Formats: sequence, C-alpha cells, structure tokens
Amino acid sequence: MHPRFAPRTARDRLIVGLDVPSVDEARDIVRRTEGAVGTYKIGMQLQFAGGLAFAEELARAGHSIFLDVKLLDIDNTVMKAVENIARMGVRFVTIHAYPKAMRAAVQALENVGGDLCLLGVTVLTSMDESDLHEAGYAGSVPDLVRARAADARAARMGGIVCSPQEVGDLRGVLGPDLVAVTPGIRPAGSAAGDQKRIMTPADAIRQGADYLVVARPVVTAPDPRAAAQAIVAEIEAAL
Repeated sequence: MHPRFAPRTARDRLIVGLDVPSVDEARDIVRRTEGAVGTYKIGMQLQFAGGLAFAEELARAGHSIFLDVKLLDIDNTVMKAVENIARMGVRFVTIHAYPKAMRAAVQALENVGGDLCLLGVTVLTSMDESDLHEAGYAGSVPDLVRARAADARAARMGGIVCSPQEVGDLRGVLGPDLVAVTPGIRPAGSAAGDQKRIMTPADAIRQGADYLVVARPVVTAPDPRAAAQAIVAEIEAAL
C-alpha cells in the first residue's frame, strides 16, 4: 500500500460521514468527536448547504477531509474540478470508476501535485444485482466491482470505494498500492437503512478493508464520541 495513503492507526481507519443538513450541525459533530475520528467525510447533502467552504475550513485546521463528490463528466471538466479540489487541501475525493474519468483525474493531479487520494467508486452500497440489471448492466455486482477495481489500478488511482462484501476478493486486483475504502458499515444492532451490502466494522477489517465509512451510527448517536471510540476499539481488536 502506498505509504502516503496507508492508515497508521486504528483511529486513522475510521471515516465519519457528516451526513447532516447544515454546517452548524456538522460543526457540532466535529466538536463532539474531535480526536476520536480519523477523517471527516463531506457528501452531497452538506456540500449543497455550505459544505465545500466548511471542508476547506476543516482542512486548514488540520483535519483529514474526504470530499465525496463522485465526479463523472467529460475529461476536461473532471480535470479542472480535480485541480481545484487538490488546492482545497482535502485528503480524499471520489470519482465514479469509469476509465476515462479516472485517467482525467490522475492527469489533473499530476498537473498540480499534492497528496490527494483519488478514489474510484465501483458500485454504490445501496445497489444490489437487481438494481444493476435495471440500470442496464448484465453481470453480477462482484464482477463489476472487480472490473472497476482493475480499471482503477490501471489508471493509477489512489484507491477504490467498494462494499465490505467484495473487499476480501480484491487485494490481488488492487495490488500493494491502492487502498480499499468501505461504506456500508453497520455496528452490530444498527439499522441497515438504505444500505444493501453491509458488514460490521470488525468483519470489514478482517476482510481487508483499509478505511471504514460510518455515518448514521455515529452522527445520530446520543454520544457520538463514545460511538466513534467503540468502533475504533472494534477495529483495533480486529487488527
């Protein structure tokens, strides 16, 4: 695994999604969990409520930030977007794992430099095989994830996003340099919500996940810090 992107501690492996409606609520979650979380993820909900400026604010304050924008557009647009994102100081950014989009993102990062980890999104964890077929894909979820992981490696991305159910079969595809980031993490007893391909933190780590993305089980907990610490303890035990 590339040393720039490898997690060093169990805490580093925990990415908490700030899936809340406002920056004020997100700032409160950060205040209540600071020091117990490796990275904060800012997704679309918060991006459209002032989250991009908040991401830069957190990055300037020294936090590791995951900007979950899932870019997919013509090559030039992806390139210009990644060049600007790299200047924001965030740690991770997502691109849908289409070969042309990933190659454009990698080229953009080479143009401007920096330690931004480009993550290829394989198949959303809210989708199962019937959803793929409805969208026009004929194969299985594991087959498409493997193909997109191979494309990400060929494009020289920093890693991929996949469900914990596929990650165990992907290390040979990813090789030593790409990290595997897994959403769909649900501590025992948590509701699945709209996620379909899920796993507990310990099981995901045992399967080979490098980073775990957890949102609702932390941000909606009565004590978000305690919830984050419990997940980190579970990660540490699994390691």
